[in-house]
Amino acid sequence: MELESKAKVYTTVSEVSGPLMIVEGVEGVAYGEIVEIETPVGENRKGEVLEVKEDIAVIQVFEGTSGLNTSSTKIRFTGKTVRLGVSVDMLGRIFSGTGDPIDGGPEIIPDKDLDINGAPMNPSARMFPAEFIQTGMSTIDGMNTLVRGQKLPIFSGSGLPHNELAAQIARQAKVIGKKEEFAVIFAAMGITHEEANYFMTDFERTGALERVTSFMNLADDPAIERILTPRLALTTAEYFAFEKDMHVLVILTDLTNYGEALREISAARNEVPGRRGYPGYMYTDLATLYERAGRIKGKQGSITQMPILTMPQDDITHPIADLTGYITEGQIVLSRELHRKGIFPPVDVLPSLSRLMSGGIGPERTREDHSGVSDQLYSAYAEGRDLRDLVLVVGEEALTERDRKFLEFADAFEKKFVTQRKDEDRSIETTLDLGWELLSLLPKAELKRVSEEHIAKYHPENQ
Repeated sequence: MELESKAKVYTTVSEVSGPLMIVEGVEGVAYGEIVEIETPVGENRKGEVLEVKEDIAVIQVFEGTSGLNTSSTKIRFTGKTVRLGVSVDMLGRIFSGTGDPIDGGPEIIPDKDLDINGAPMNPSARMFPAEFIQTGMSTIDGMNTLVRGQKLPIFSGSGLPHNELAAQIARQAKVIGKKEEFAVIFAAMGITHEEANYFMTDFERTGALERVTSFMNLADDPAIERILTPRLALTTAEYFAFEKDMHVLVILTDLTNYGEALREISAARNEVPGRRGYPGYMYTDLATLYERAGRIKGKQGSITQMPILTMPQDDITHPIADLTGYITEGQIVLSRELHRKGIFPPVDVLPSLSRLMSGGIGPERTREDHSGVSDQLYSAYAEGRDLRDLVLVVGEEALTERDRKFLEFADAFEKKFVTQRKDEDRSIETTLDLGWELLSLLPKAELKRVSEEHIAKYHPENQ
């Protein structure tokens, strides 16, 4: 398709560098404006204005700059920002990282056309997240509870099964006790074809696809598309939540690939690098994604986020993980040591944390004993882990009978509570009952974090 003739066409490209293109002699161009590009061989591409200085515009090209030159490339500025046509028909569909259907289905007929950058959520209109979402995973539901409107990232490492965990959460996540519409938005950035096939096959095989909307940016797609993909997903989530009153869980994987795309653009613009070469504005950029989660007063729907990021060299102080920890409300940490033991999911509950857990558990939400059971399990497991280190120094013979009980508890906790099958969907009642079963391995005198009333009601000896 030829570029429309009603707007001025520029052929004044002065430089092509990485994913960026510089155009000179422009007039009336705005930041964030969409650009239509015609290549020398007549192909059409799109880009976005990253920077404007006097009569010079810096454009990032979504499909990459391969094949573009400075002599015969044509540019037209549209005067519009990046927008996405949204509809409830997007449920059950799979889209590319730029929002085009890739599942063989028809084009979406949009109900609305929305700016993918969203609108800032008024802080005074926000509601405090306080309603339980059941993922079916004991380490999350029991120990690091996810609540509606929360941002709870998963910190993983290369080779750990975060994709399997993400797919299982996407299949199993539900709001219990109420018949409410629940949808999952799954956005993948920089994943391989094998990983994409795994997710699509898994969703189709288990029947979860009908409530999942997927956006797939593959490893061989232009890195610049990774900047768009999460924003398309979150725009769709906002439409489902605040226009259609759905409760939406957004899973974003892998935010590390997103950060690498940011670094690539920053380097192409010759910006002064920050920590480890990432741009100094990465905190702000990540916040524009994470802060699109939440609940709004007067609206029935909600957006809950579970971003997944792989920490290079398992370094939790890496800039992407570090900044994510500042912005979000906790983290689920996957352990390489547990993975080596064959434990799935290898969630290490000790460094994991859900800062909003206390508001989402208890009577009428999960169960009255939830807080005490969680605290007692955490305390006993932490002591058992410490004793493992002690055994390496002094040997097991030097332990007291009490110490052996806690050592036994730590092993049982990993084998029975942490470990789950990849198709196992535990209810919160099953998780808490399992917690009590494990606590029964300890003397009652050691159960100092659960009330006498709850011991009398839920301890296996009293059943």
